[in-house]
Amino acid sequence: MQTASTNICEILCNKSIREISSLLNIPRSTVSGIITKWKQLGITATQSLSSRPRKMTERVSAC
Repeated sequence: MQTASTNICEILCNKSIREISSLLNIPRSTVSGIITKWKQLGITATQSLSSRPRKMTERVSAC
């Protein structure tokens, strides 16, 4: 059984970044970034950020 990712891979495997960019109508920098992330991490999903949570403030009611 083939998945969507194998179908995409079959289409895009032997294409250059420029060709992939024009086929998908997205910037070359985006294609390059996705490929780089996949080579380094093995995934393309956005990672969660380790940052400080937003400060909670009291809401003032307008009564």
